[in-house]
Amino acid sequence: MCRHQLWVFVLFSLASPTFGFDIDGQPVDYHKAPADNVVSRLEKQLQSGQASLKHDKKFGYLRDLLRELSVPESSQVLVFSKTSLQRHKIGPDRPRAIYFNDQVYVGMCRNGDVLEVSAADPKLGTVFYTVDQRKTDRARITRQADSCLICHASSHNQGVPGHVVRSVYSDEDGQPLLGMGTYRTDQTSPLKQRWGGWYVTGNSGRQTHMGNLILQGHQDEATIDLKPGSNLSKLDKFFESENCLTPHSDLIALMVMEHQAQMHNLIARATTQIRVALWQEQDINKSLDRPSGYRSETTTRQIQSAGDAVLRYMLFCDEAPLTDPIAGTSKFTSEFPAHGPRDAKGRSLRDLNLSSRLFKHPCSYLIYTAEFDALPAEVRDHVMKRLHAILTNKDKSAEFSHLSGSDRNAILEILLATKTNLPEYWRKK
Repeated sequence: MCRHQLWVFVLFSLASPTFGFDIDGQPVDYHKAPADNVVSRLEKQLQSGQASLKHDKKFGYLRDLLRELSVPESSQVLVFSKTSLQRHKIGPDRPRAIYFNDQVYVGMCRNGDVLEVSAADPKLGTVFYTVDQRKTDRARITRQADSCLICHASSHNQGVPGHVVRSVYSDEDGQPLLGMGTYRTDQTSPLKQRWGGWYVTGNSGRQTHMGNLILQGHQDEATIDLKPGSNLSKLDKFFESENCLTPHSDLIALMVMEHQAQMHNLIARATTQIRVALWQEQDINKSLDRPSGYRSETTTRQIQSAGDAVLRYMLFCDEAPLTDPIAGTSKFTSEFPAHGPRDAKGRSLRDLNLSSRLFKHPCSYLIYTAEFDALPAEVRDHVMKRLHAILTNKDKSAEFSHLSGSDRNAILEILLATKTNLPEYWRKK
């Protein structure tokens, strides 16, 4: 079995377990249910002629797609390991570029057949699309399913379609050296385990990481020196950067993407699992002649568990601390916080810290999204009640001890000033 076949086999085997629900069953009906997100709406506009995408000889529809979706070019990050749909187009000399904003992720391979797009969807969690890169009279966006779900609905996200950010050791062709181990990456990952198979520009001080590391076959991990790949400002020695929209694979953009990808996953997971749990309970109540609104202890625990998982991550529990200040190389550090919203004191949940932690006010900015608001009411109510109790010091659970009194007060004041649909009890003195 060749390495390519082995990689696909491993990914497929991860997607096979039964997770206690079927995303194609009721009430989700993932493949047939209509999507309603920024990409599906653009797709309809393209079909009707209300919008159009210009084709560029070098980048295809990329620039115009990013513009239509309000995705900044400064969000560019580059991955050179063969770990995606068009793996045959990826390698250290031709990295795959990823761009993102709060709602969508866009991937481009040099001379790729398609652009790869994933969008956060209030009901379906995450929906995947491709944009044909061939020049035609009208750009075409196509919703995808099985080819993406082999990886993106695997055990890594408990069977719910979502995002996978991995750190792997790669060889000179970009093949993942799976025998050396891999890491699932999010905000809790120490920097020394992040960005294997990715290019990274930026300063991390004395903190090393796996970025920019290309190995000549399997090695003993203990003998690998990560210092040469850390604190790089340019990537010219690896590939021709003019083949990308920018010459950066920004350290700060990578960390923000890692935070929000897993936050999107947890929201999608809670939405899907609890929709199924409530639907199943309704069926059981009918079978047992219970009142239609009967709520079992099992379902209550499921709601609380799903909500607490969202809440802990949203408040950056177990975030890997920074031991040195970090800095990026692109405009992302200034452009990302500029999107607000801000309170009367000029504070925003998008403000960056970059000295001891990623954000100045550790509460996820994705609390403003339609996907968060579309959480099943039972989950959203649990999250908001407990969040309010934490921020007002009524809930002093040890898992939130990383939040100082000033952190809690600042987050509370920012949300009171900027999140318009807060429960009424939040505004009572």
